[in-house]
Amino acid sequence: MTTAITTSRRRNVTLWVIQVVVGLFFLGAAALPKLLGESTAVEMFERIGAGQWFRYLTGALELAGGIGLLIPGLAGFAAAALVALLICATYTNFFVIDMPSSSITTIALAVVLALVARARWSQTRALLSRTLHRNGAA
Repeated sequence: MTTAITTSRRRNVTLWVIQVVVGLFFLGAAALPKLLGESTAVEMFERIGAGQWFRYLTGALELAGGIGLLIPGLAGFAAAALVALLICATYTNFFVIDMPSSSITTIALAVVLALVARARWSQTRALLSRTLHRNGAA
C-alpha cells in the first residue's frame, strides 16, 4: 500500500515539475516574444503570410496554455490544447515556411505534453463533465 502511494506521489510530483517547466517556457520563450512584437517573431509571421493578427492569436493561445499548465484543474486540458497548437506549428514549419529543423522543438514539446494530457485525463474528464452539467448539456 505504501509503495503505491509513494509511486503515485512521485508521479504527481514529476508531472508538476514538467508542467511548471513547460508552462514557464510557453510563457517566457513562446508567448511573450510574439505578444511583445520581437523582431524575430514579427519576421516569422510575415513569412507565414497570415498577417500579424495571427502572431497575436498564437501568442495569446500560448499564454493561456502556459498559465493553464500551472492550474491543477486545467493542466490536462491545457496540455491537450497545446498539443493541437504544436501540431499546427509543426505543419507550418514543414510546409509553410520550409524550416523543418524548427520542428524538433515542436515535436518534442508535443510528445511531452501528450504524456501530461494523458496522465491528467481524469482531471480533464472531470472538468468537461462539470462544464457540461453546469451548462445543462448533460
